[in-house]
Amino acid sequence: MAPLKRPTTTLPYLDNMKSFLLIFLLGVFSFASAEAADKPNYSDKPANPAMARIEDDPKLPRVLLIGDSISIGYTLPVRSLLAGRANVHRIPANGGPTTNGLAHVEEWLGTNRWHVIHFNWGLHDLKILSDGRHMVPIDQYEKNLEELVRRLQKTGAKLIWASTTPVPEGKLGPLRKPGDEIAYNVAAMRVMEKNGVSLNDLYAFALPQLAKIQSPANVHFTSDGSAVLAEPVAKAISTALAPLGRTSSTSS
Repeated sequence: MAPLKRPTTTLPYLDNMKSFLLIFLLGVFSFASAEAADKPNYSDKPANPAMARIEDDPKLPRVLLIGDSISIGYTLPVRSLLAGRANVHRIPANGGPTTNGLAHVEEWLGTNRWHVIHFNWGLHDLKILSDGRHMVPIDQYEKNLEELVRRLQKTGAKLIWASTTPVPEGKLGPLRKPGDEIAYNVAAMRVMEKNGVSLNDLYAFALPQLAKIQSPANVHFTSDGSAVLAEPVAKAISTALAPLGRTSSTSS
């Protein structure tokens, strides 16, 4: 008797099953990838609680804070001031310079609706590098802001620009030059005025009280100072939400 030969092809139903499984797995992978791209990289147990994922109250408007470490400092007190009136989210990172904003703005915005976006870039852009140049030259900073504002406007949210807070005298690390923030704020305001973006002038608010709220020879603020900055931030957001019938001005 001739030996049995292994078939060179699989039965038709097995071929169909393999095709089905392949398509199914590719679909799952594609869906998971899209989900990851649409959701910012929040952590349930971040090193800084300001970066924690928050659960929305569906009855309340959604607010997004975009900014660097200054905004990280005032995130929790702003959230506290607006508790029960708004879902206050922030990007799950230090916003860095405008170049970083352009690279990540899509993932930060996600696909959900925002009613108010309070945002700032500047302190990183004006850092002075080892060759004496700014991290982002002021003309490029202005162009980057134009592009970022156009993208934020597509969300339909009320936009609030926070002016860059003062750069103090002293030996700063990273190196920054006092007065550069004024020039960068002027450039930013050209963009905001052109596009009808509201101003929250944190520079003017902080300047007369720097000795009390800012760390010595440091662009950062003390924890108490961050709580002080949170007050005009919460007020600006509350004012922006008022026409929507969403919230009233914050209490003193």
